[in-house]
Amino acid sequence: MIEDDERLGRLVARALEGGGLLTERASSGTAGLDAALRRDFDLVVLDLMLPGMDGRQVLDRLLQRRPEQPVLVLSAVPEISARVAVLEAGAADFLGKPFAVAELVARVRARMRGTPTGDSGRWLRVGPVRLDLHRRQATVDGVRVDLPLREFLLLQHLMSRAGRPCSREELLADVWGLHFDPGSNVVDVSVRRLRGRLDRPDRIETVRGVGYAYVVD
Repeated sequence: MIEDDERLGRLVARALEGGGLLTERASSGTAGLDAALRRDFDLVVLDLMLPGMDGRQVLDRLLQRRPEQPVLVLSAVPEISARVAVLEAGAADFLGKPFAVAELVARVRARMRGTPTGDSGRWLRVGPVRLDLHRRQATVDGVRVDLPLREFLLLQHLMSRAGRPCSREELLADVWGLHFDPGSNVVDVSVRRLRGRLDRPDRIETVRGVGYAYVVD
């Protein structure tokens, strides 16, 4: 947890540790980035307003080095545009301040349930496209395809429901953690980019009036 508020940091750490989770806390952006790059963490909880280096810089630099790292961002910034911006930058989830500690703990647990924990749940394959859910890597016919985190999560969601239409609302909630309409075409833009990275853009079909579906060959 990268959080400069000492009281809040201790409170959250106690709540997480009381639930059986090991935690480590850094009180500045610089120290937090260093710790996140030196060790492997299942989840990084990141405040945006930090001394030394602000949270957005930490997020960008961390995901440049470790694009597979799940990050839950905390922020007192009220604008929806700021929330959308960090999610588009690769954050796995966003929680506004002030928040209830119980909600943060619930979100941490939800994101950690999404972390694969064994080889049996490591691979997801549909046709020639295979996802390594541990390393967050995609291959098509054995050739690696580099995907930003958000596009990987989008592809994972669609592939796990191959042949079934997924609504934009469903994708916003599961892939971006947004349970409201951000007033942008973020889903459509991400689908367009993802299509351009796959061997065939028609692997993702537009379902008129609904959303998108991954096509089973």
